[in-house]
Amino acid sequence: MTLADAVERRLGRGFVILAPSHANEPSSGKIVDRPEQHNLLLAEIQKLRAAIYLGDGAIKADQIHPSGRFIQREDNESWHLLTVNQEGRVTAGIRYLAHRPHTSYFELQMSEGISRLPSPFPQQVRRAVEAELAKAQASGLKYVELGAWVVGEELRCSTEAVRMLMMIYALSQELGGALALSTATRRHNSAGILRRTGGRPLALGGVELPPYYDPHYDCQMEVLCFDSRCPNPRYSGWIGEFREALSQIPMIAPSSSSTATADLLQLDTALTDSCGSRPAKAEQPDLTTYTPEGFVQ
Repeated sequence: MTLADAVERRLGRGFVILAPSHANEPSSGKIVDRPEQHNLLLAEIQKLRAAIYLGDGAIKADQIHPSGRFIQREDNESWHLLTVNQEGRVTAGIRYLAHRPHTSYFELQMSEGISRLPSPFPQQVRRAVEAELAKAQASGLKYVELGAWVVGEELRCSTEAVRMLMMIYALSQELGGALALSTATRRHNSAGILRRTGGRPLALGGVELPPYYDPHYDCQMEVLCFDSRCPNPRYSGWIGEFREALSQIPMIAPSSSSTATADLLQLDTALTDSCGSRPAKAEQPDLTTYTPEGFVQ
């Protein structure tokens, strides 16, 4: 038994990975097409995200879908690492959005939020990120955005946040390596944990860009970048064991024609356009629960 297995058993929780459609399989692990299970787990992390972001004041109630989810267009195109507890409920998650080669800065999810900030900060971020994009292209690496990181309150004072980041490094290495970027909040020390495990402030001309205040999310933020080949050496052994553990972790993909998130967004837009405002939040029925043996009501 590896240390990763032992820790997982002792903590009473494990990982599940949601893969995007048409994903390349990592060198360890096998992706299975289970669209219903994928959609149910994606719904759970979107509900958890909605509850935490709303409680933190990062989003407003009218940004939550009537189903109780905070849905983003990137969700269906991304990998999602989920923590699932003994009862089968999703208690934490992080999104890993790998972009295709030659992606431009303005195609990145983070560029829209940065563009709303006072000058010259957006121009500085753009130049620094474009240098990172060119570096990824020259190195044959994917360029990735890490985001939508949420950890439930019951795990806030645990090692779960660090465990998740070690698994993200492991997954990224197994997928061929990547340079990554995250606009990380200082709320709940998220940015500090990312820096401790290998993140570094985005720099322009050798000068680190400073933290900034984002009025949209009402918090202090940092732009951090990562190289999956260069984690904090302190965690290298653990990441190696998590790479081995990947072969035992469920990897679930939607069918190639699955468009659940896109369909919900289109429906929400249609309702908003026709009614002038979003409908009242509907009562959310209980979701099917994931267990190691399968899915049960």
